[in-house]
Amino acid sequence: MQEDSEIAAANPKDFTQGQVSSHLTRLTGYMVLGLISVMGANLIEAIYIARVSTEALAALSFTFPLVMVFQGIAMGLGIGASSVVARTMGLGDLDKAKQLITHSFVLVMLLTFIICILAYFYIEYVFVLLGAQGEILLLTIDYMQTWIFGLPFFTVAMVGSTLMRAAGDAVTPGYLMTIGSVLQVLIAPVFIFGLFGIQEMGLHGAAIAFVLARFVSLLMYTYVIVIRDKLINPDMSGFVNSCKEIMHVGLPAIASNLISPISMSVITRLLAGHGAAVVAGFGVASRVESMIAMVLFAQAMSIAPFIGQNWGAGLFLRVKQSLRFANIFAMSWGAIAYVFLFFSAAFLVALINDDPKVVVAATTYLLISPLVMGFMGVVSNSTSAFNALGKPLPSLVISILQSLVLNIPLAILGNYLLGYKGIFIAWAFTMVLMAILSRVWVGRTIEDGIKIRLAQ
Repeated sequence: MQEDSEIAAANPKDFTQGQVSSHLTRLTGYMVLGLISVMGANLIEAIYIARVSTEALAALSFTFPLVMVFQGIAMGLGIGASSVVARTMGLGDLDKAKQLITHSFVLVMLLTFIICILAYFYIEYVFVLLGAQGEILLLTIDYMQTWIFGLPFFTVAMVGSTLMRAAGDAVTPGYLMTIGSVLQVLIAPVFIFGLFGIQEMGLHGAAIAFVLARFVSLLMYTYVIVIRDKLINPDMSGFVNSCKEIMHVGLPAIASNLISPISMSVITRLLAGHGAAVVAGFGVASRVESMIAMVLFAQAMSIAPFIGQNWGAGLFLRVKQSLRFANIFAMSWGAIAYVFLFFSAAFLVALINDDPKVVVAATTYLLISPLVMGFMGVVSNSTSAFNALGKPLPSLVISILQSLVLNIPLAILGNYLLGYKGIFIAWAFTMVLMAILSRVWVGRTIEDGIKIRLAQ
């Protein structure tokens, strides 16, 4: 049966047939398209804000940890839902898959509503803890209290994107992500700089642009999922059981995603001790790096629906082949990325902000962290595979070890010994260790799972 599947004509929505590399390339390619647009929008937003002031750029950088928390929750819910849906699709049960998709959206909307209310009233305390002060603190609060209104639209769209890929649609999510991001880039200057008779709003205008663009994205996702693909089943029977299945993977995934912002918050607090220019430089460098690393993020996200469908169908060889292919690509891309940044880092940073102190801090980061970009890709592939297999706890343990056990203590030590440069070195050392651990762990988990499945 395995060999028959390998040579069968590939159905673009059935990942259990056709060449492994073709499916992964297709999934990753369209996911890269979407992530390019998202990361590009973030980078262009930073360019816009840099033209306003260094203080505004620093304020935007202070929002990263909190934005990562919100995105982590959305991604965790999407991971939990897509893991269950992909394995259900692999079993051929389309009706149950539609029911799970519907229940996922209901759950997401309920949780997001609660989160938005809590976040709105406690935002100031969070940024004070991060070290924001004076004008920068006021700018940060003003930005986030508007940005938060776009969170429900963003979350539903993000979860919808992962569910569409789990159901086998690799193409549409990439296009929809791109349209939403392009819209944000086009709208933002109108509110930031005050064009076409609109009052100039600076950083606050960027938040308004985010809300409007993500609302339009929500409408597009709703049309595709509800009307075009008819993936919604209004039957709410079994909602509690569906929530249990989703949150079995989703809760540990959310926890894993929240651990990283905790680490980022500590790092931001350490960097704040070196001045606003260093924080701004870190923010700029992170966005430049994200533009290049998005290919690895796209691949990690793409192997999840592939592994989920094939694991559900019992095609174990294809699962192992996909992980091997993804890791080879990750290490290759990491090497290419570092060579590129080695020669272009200072130029790219100066395009965004030419403040000498910002350029020095950002360039320092871009000459250290990308050294281990390939290793970061291996970790992402491994955690994505764990979630796709319906085994989220290893991913949670890996996140804890990476962010809390290794990175924070090493960053504190590095900061003491070498200043902010030591913080960046600590991150690189952490990623190498975690790549080795996660790859060995996921390999053994797959082999053990195969033995259990074959014995049943």
